[in-house]
Amino acid sequence: MTALRTPDEQFASLPGFPFEPHYATTSDGLRVHYLDEGPREANPVLLLHGEPSWSYLYRKVIPVLVDSGHRCVAPDLVGFGRSDKPSDQADYSYLRLVDWTRDVVFDQLDLRDITLFGQDWGGLVGLRLVAEQPERFARVVVANTGLPTGEAKPTDAFLNWQSFAKQAKEFPVGRIVSGGCATPMDEAVIAAYDAPFPDDSYKAGPRALPSLVPTAPDDPAHDANVRAWEVLHKFERPLLCAFSDSDPITKGGERAFIGRVPGADNQPHTTIVGAGHFLQEDKGEELGRVIAEFIAKT
Repeated sequence: MTALRTPDEQFASLPGFPFEPHYATTSDGLRVHYLDEGPREANPVLLLHGEPSWSYLYRKVIPVLVDSGHRCVAPDLVGFGRSDKPSDQADYSYLRLVDWTRDVVFDQLDLRDITLFGQDWGGLVGLRLVAEQPERFARVVVANTGLPTGEAKPTDAFLNWQSFAKQAKEFPVGRIVSGGCATPMDEAVIAAYDAPFPDDSYKAGPRALPSLVPTAPDDPAHDANVRAWEVLHKFERPLLCAFSDSDPITKGGERAFIGRVPGADNQPHTTIVGAGHFLQEDKGEELGRVIAEFIAKT
């Protein structure tokens, strides 16, 4: 496996992003970047991003949580942000994304009493980790995400997205993120989402991930996700849904959890109003307050 590493100068002077980088190494030698803000002695809030963003997405959420006394750990998935980027789309699989994240979160950082927040692929990966070692997690917040097994028929829009990601001549990451927001981003923020990818050779991960979402029962991740759901159907620790109101892709996704995961019963599920798919970008401060209040109540 050949991996690229984005030069540090790409990340100089990003707007609203004063955080220091931290690094861990996976069992197969890939360097993974993560943010680690707030008191180290506090129980961690694990913030997992999705496609095609990176931990920059949490720059509005983290200060709210830190001000509430929480430690925030926000890794960049392999292939994204300041993490190493295998250069071949075939280097990526759902299982590898889970394995790489587990290496960092469990084996390197040994996080426990975790509050997971997962959005998009952050949920697809994070919920698998919850199912593997549920005893490490104190509570879970899910937003604009799911844990698909491939048995539900995908929409034409999602199939088109899969095709575009793999085949489009240009894959403008920053503008894709902006297009997934209810409020378009300014040019400096768009550039910050583009920063990890100096050219298309760095974009194998963002191009590969849409096709790794299970969309058929014979998907390689089907069995593992079915087993994960078997654990989640017995998961009694608090689970909160905080989906946004303006994401056509995941609208209604809370129905997969409410009434199916015991820990979701009698929780103050909420809808983030005025936010698109990337609700952290549209309503980051509000989302931070929702997470902090949920921790305080549970």
